[in-house]
Amino acid sequence: MSNSQITSSLVVDSERLNFLPKYFGNLMLIGESMVYQFADKLSDDYTGGGWYFYELSNGGFYMAPAYSSPMSITVQGNYFIGSMSSDAAGIVITLFALNTLVNEFHKRYDVDNLMDCYFFLRNYACEHPESPLILQAID
Repeated sequence: MSNSQITSSLVVDSERLNFLPKYFGNLMLIGESMVYQFADKLSDDYTGGGWYFYELSNGGFYMAPAYSSPMSITVQGNYFIGSMSSDAAGIVITLFALNTLVNEFHKRYDVDNLMDCYFFLRNYACEHPESPLILQAID
């Protein structure tokens, strides 16, 4: 068992076209759309725009809105209301999207990779500077 910290790396422009197919596979269009839908659902601050793509050293990934200011996040299912960086919000949003994809499509598609990616990202979230907020939001 390794105790090394999980790191994130911003995907360079030349690799962005490969990012979504690499992680979402056959569910690429649905996965991308679901991320944007959760951003809209969870944050009144989300108004569209660009996204950053990140790869994790443990094999995971996430997408984060390219916003410089904090974002409000409201999760009605667990009564979470808080403000966090767009990076942390992206982790929350991506976790919600991955969870939904795994639960909704496990009978029709092989979603083992997405399930692994969920846990890889959750492990990263536990090490993130805003982990208390992220974990409260996804609880």
